[in-house]
Formats: sequence, C-alpha cells, structure tokens
Amino acid sequence: MSEPTTQEVARPASSPMRTLAVRITDDLRAQLDVIAQLNDRSVTEEIRIGLEQWIEASKADPKVLERAASVRADIEREAETKRNAISAIFDTPTSKARSKPATT
Repeated sequence: MSEPTTQEVARPASSPMRTLAVRITDDLRAQLDVIAQLNDRSVTEEIRIGLEQWIEASKADPKVLERAASVRADIEREAETKRNAISAIFDTPTSKARSKPATT
C-alpha cells in the first residue's frame, strides 16, 4: 500500500461512514479501476479522496462562497421570523414585564 495522503490522515478514525451509490459509465469505471490499481488503493478510497479534494476546491470557489452567504442569510431571516412567531404566541404580557430590567 502507498503512504496515506493528507486527506486520509486528517479524517478522524471514529468518523462514521455512510454508503453512497453512484452510477457511472463503464469507461469511467475502467479508468477508476486502473487509477486505484496504480495507486495501490481500493476504488472506494480513490473515490473518497477525489470527493474530499473536490469539496476542498469548492470551499474556495467564489460562486460557491457567494451562494453560501445568500443561503445563510435566508436561513437567518427564516429563523428570526420563527423566533418572532414563537415569542408572539408564548410571551405573555406579564412575562414580558418581568423580563424588563427595573429602572431607578
């Protein structure tokens, strides 16, 4: 076996694994089999390494970063709307009065 890559070392041993089924062409599978054999790794490990590298590259993609900021803002707006709705339902006038600090 070859030396582990940075991605292989960085993954915690206790990290849970889940199965992902992916349909690929016979040609792509044949190429993947050859690459795995040349690297003395399993096809599964080659796929995992490739996905880890693609995710790292996506984290630096300006379009992905812009979209992430937009999605985060949408989530925050929705959360604020829900917080306000819960407050409107459950915060009674007496509980609001109690939560206000006393002024002297």
